[in-house]
Amino acid sequence: MARPSQHIDQRLLQAGLELLPRTGCRGLSARKLTEHAGVHLGMFHYHFRSKENFIRTLLGQVYEDMFAELEIRTRENASALHNLRNAVQVIARFGRTHRQLLLRIGGDALAGEAVAAQFLQQNLPRHLAVVARLIGEAQRDGDLIAAPLPQMIGFIAGAVMGPVLLGTAALEHDLLGPVLGGMIEREMLSPEAVDQRIDLALRGLSTSREGSLP
Repeated sequence: MARPSQHIDQRLLQAGLELLPRTGCRGLSARKLTEHAGVHLGMFHYHFRSKENFIRTLLGQVYEDMFAELEIRTRENASALHNLRNAVQVIARFGRTHRQLLLRIGGDALAGEAVAAQFLQQNLPRHLAVVARLIGEAQRDGDLIAAPLPQMIGFIAGAVMGPVLLGTAALEHDLLGPVLGGMIEREMLSPEAVDQRIDLALRGLSTSREGSLP
C-alpha cells in the first residue's frame, strides 16, 4: 500500500521556497528543509531522493506557474504592443516577487552549480521567445522602432528589471542606509514603480511619442 502523502511534499516545497532565497543551492540541505517544514528527514528522501531533484522540482513549479500566466496574458484579442506590455508585466512581477531567489540562482549558476545553470538554460529561452515574438509583431505593425531584437530585449530588461535586482542586492548588503534604503524599497521596488518603468521603456521604443500606451 502506498504511504499517504499528508501533503508532506508540498510542505517541503514551501519550506524550500522560504529557505532557498537565503541559502542558495549550495547552502540548502535536506536537514535544514525538514527542520523548517517540521517533518522527518526520511520523508525528504522518500519524496525527492536528492537535493538536486528537490531544487529542480521547486524551481520548475515556480517557473511553470509564471509561464502559464504568461501564455494566457499574451493571447488577448488585442494589438501585439498591448500583449507585449502584458508579457513584460507578468515577467517583471514574477521577478519582483522572487527577486531574492533569482539573485541566488543567478549567483549559483555563475559559481558553477549545475542545477541552477540547467534551470536557467532550460527556461530563460522560453519566456524570451515569447517577448521576442511580440516585439517582432509590434515592429511589423509599425508600433515599435526597427532596432535589432537583442537591443530591444536588452533595453526593456535593463530598464524594468535592472533596478529591481540592483536595488535588492544593495538592500541585502545594507549598502544604502535606512533612509535611502526605504526610498529604494518604496520608489524602485514597488509594483507601481515596476509598472511605471514598463510604460516608460515601451514608450521609449514606440514609434509614437504621444499619448499613452495601451
